[in-house]
Amino acid sequence: MRSLSLTSPGTPLRVLCLGAHSDDIEIGCGGTLLDWIERGIDLEVCWVVFSAVGPRADEATQSAQAFLQGVAKKKIVLCEFRDGYFPYQGVELKDRFESLKREFEPDVVLTHRRDDAHQDHREVARLTWNSFRDHVILEYEIPKWDGDLARPNLYQPIGQSVLERKIALLHEHFDTQRTKDWFDADTFRALARLRGMESRAPERVAEAFVLSKAVLC
Repeated sequence: MRSLSLTSPGTPLRVLCLGAHSDDIEIGCGGTLLDWIERGIDLEVCWVVFSAVGPRADEATQSAQAFLQGVAKKKIVLCEFRDGYFPYQGVELKDRFESLKREFEPDVVLTHRRDDAHQDHREVARLTWNSFRDHVILEYEIPKWDGDLARPNLYQPIGQSVLERKIALLHEHFDTQRTKDWFDADTFRALARLRGMESRAPERVAEAFVLSKAVLC
């Protein structure tokens, strides 16, 4: 299995970001990506949203461009799978994952948790592990009313300014989500503070992931 280094001089870090819906990547690992960019890590990013239709497609494109500002090599891919029905579109989704595997060779994959309560999220996670079997996979978390937060084992401390930029970009680009009771700054700050407490982050906030396996080098 491949190991992951964020600091190899002169070598870009190739990151595959996978999200079922238009705001998933931003909520789950947007702070981590902003932190890596701020730290000057040479990123090459493929950003894939599997369900982005109509206004949600416009939101996804504009938000991805904003979060990836400063990344020279980036590719944003939008698909039109039916929201809420991913487990019933298995063949088509599997084909899309297999094509992604041929199109982009990542060093690290950022994806949904395998035990997420949302059926679309679980299907994306399942197919991530099915297609990218020799890669470092970090499973991010999405807060929701289901109460399905897990016990993470990998943390990315971020700065307070990074967290505030993440929140500002979420509110700027996702008008369709603002009426949802969980989509607010309090939720995003609370989760980041909890993960920052767990990891003793220098600026008290962090994002968290589940890492099932990795190789030390």
